[in-house]
Amino acid sequence: MRTLVIDTATAACSIALIADGAVIAAAHGDVGRGHAERLIPMIAALPDGGRAAHILVDVGPGSFTGIRVGIAAARGLALGWQASVAGYSSLTLVAARALADTPLAPGATLAAVLEGGHGEVFMQLFAESLQPLGPLESLAPAAARVRLGDTRAAGDGLRWLGAGDPRTAPRGSLPRAADALLLPPALAQLPPRPLYGRAPDARPPQPR
Repeated sequence: MRTLVIDTATAACSIALIADGAVIAAAHGDVGRGHAERLIPMIAALPDGGRAAHILVDVGPGSFTGIRVGIAAARGLALGWQASVAGYSSLTLVAARALADTPLAPGATLAAVLEGGHGEVFMQLFAESLQPLGPLESLAPAAARVRLGDTRAAGDGLRWLGAGDPRTAPRGSLPRAADALLLPPALAQLPPRPLYGRAPDARPPQPR
């Protein structure tokens, strides 16, 4: 079964087409903004236009607009293709990449840290098995530094805690759709709805 992975929850616009435990094709770029304009052409450039029986989408936390762009695209394509759709967390994917690059020692923990807007960061702790060790949090940099202590960390949010933080993993600063292969099934079955991490600044218009 083919799976199309869509990841637009952060500054990255990232897609991958996966089948039989391998990446058939992928595209990834740090675009900052403009996910809506880039995403569909990227998917269309995949083999068979990216058509898949299952769609996996990053539901956040991250950018309010980016999250909604990815989920809307996933739901729309799933409807048109009669495909199933599920979600995963951006923090989990960053942690998965970091742990694949450098496994933790037994009993150690990893913090995934992503830029959260308004000068805050999203952070969540993970065990060596990728099991989350608590809920995600949105923290001011000072509070995040205290919470981290000597814990190893990965993600683009580390730049808010001090430029050149040596704990940053060599890869995995932003989520990459192709890394969805690293996720155990239990962590890739979230409902396809936004996981903001904090109350969004913008809100979709309400019907009158």
